[in-house]
Amino acid sequence: MGIRGVLFDWGGVFTRGTFDGRVVRNLARRFALPEEDVAEAYFDRVERLELGEWSLKRFWEVLSQRLGVRAPYPVFEQLFLGSVAPRREMYELLLALPEDLVVGLLSNNYPVISRYLRAEESFDRFDAAVFSNEEGVKKPGHEAFLLALDRMALSPEEVLFVDDHPDNVAAAQRLGFKTHLFTDPAPLIADLRAEGVRLRALPARP
Repeated sequence: MGIRGVLFDWGGVFTRGTFDGRVVRNLARRFALPEEDVAEAYFDRVERLELGEWSLKRFWEVLSQRLGVRAPYPVFEQLFLGSVAPRREMYELLLALPEDLVVGLLSNNYPVISRYLRAEESFDRFDAAVFSNEEGVKKPGHEAFLLALDRMALSPEEVLFVDDHPDNVAAAQRLGFKTHLFTDPAPLIADLRAEGVRLRALPARP
């Protein structure tokens, strides 16, 4: 039996590389700091953003103090948003999915970024969305997956979960999802077709 829905991660699937990694590199370059020091300070605090406990402004207040840098919040917000590197092929694939396929988004995400995504025209193709910063639950916790399933009105056996993190994929497998560990659009397209998904024509690639 084929699938009735696809549940996507965002960062690392719809973006090139991980979003957090790009933020860390951009911060290190902007303020001439060792990347490993920025990464330690960033990842020690970023869960407060993911769970909606802090605003992005509060996050920058704490992070900038820890890094010993002085810059107004708008400078950081611009750098943060500027770290999004969309993977064009995945947005093309999103729009090529058949209309009767239920499409969900399950993302450990942040204030400002979730609003940015909702404002994108392509966001209309998602029938359901769960952002950790809005719900207070995150992957690989089961609550996040169950909330997404509830909004998609499907059972896990009917859904292909797509994520670039093995821990998240393993958690979905334990709940009964079909899964795809994302590395590149081509293997995902092959998996979708193997599940009986009939894609609309995709743009030709050189």
